[in-house]
Amino acid sequence: MLDYMEIILASNNPGKAREFSRLLKNHTIILPAERGIDFEYNENGVSFLENAFGKANELYKLVKIPVIADDSGLCVEALNGEPGVFSARYGSDASVKKLTSPERNDLLLSRMQNISNRRAFFVCCMVLFLDTYRFYVAQEIFCGEIAQGPAGTNGFGYDPVFYIPGYGKTAAQIGDHEKDKLSHRGKAARQLSKFLE
Repeated sequence: MLDYMEIILASNNPGKAREFSRLLKNHTIILPAERGIDFEYNENGVSFLENAFGKANELYKLVKIPVIADDSGLCVEALNGEPGVFSARYGSDASVKKLTSPERNDLLLSRMQNISNRRAFFVCCMVLFLDTYRFYVAQEIFCGEIAQGPAGTNGFGYDPVFYIPGYGKTAAQIGDHEKDKLSHRGKAARQLSKFLE
């Protein structure tokens, strides 16, 4: 059993780092910037797995210690799976500034106007790289619906517009503990924890 590891998260998102720290609480999660590393990865894969694996592999080459990476996104049934792997850059044009999370949420809600099928799910593909020939992959989902409007301040990304019918709240209106039990990232992290144990 690997009781404790320092793991570098292939992300520059402090919100995601906090979430991973809660999910893998027996280990220390650090961002590349905390090691003085300027890490950017062009997520141009056609699947969540391709993007997550690519990020983990590239960062591992730089640091040579355990790395965890994920690619997550929101898939909306009525929009043929959009935004999917393009969730972080949904509605953005390469020639202009990337949309902020609230702007992406507004764009999604405008595209969902007058659509009765609100079913959607988050996907998280998570890759834990221990070394070049030892890595683990877990992919999980979190089912819900697109809300009629944003609500809540907890979480990040599409959380304010992702409604959880069984709770009567958006993902941004529930506490961290509840979210970790339900979420795509929480489920994938628990699968990877099993490998570590």
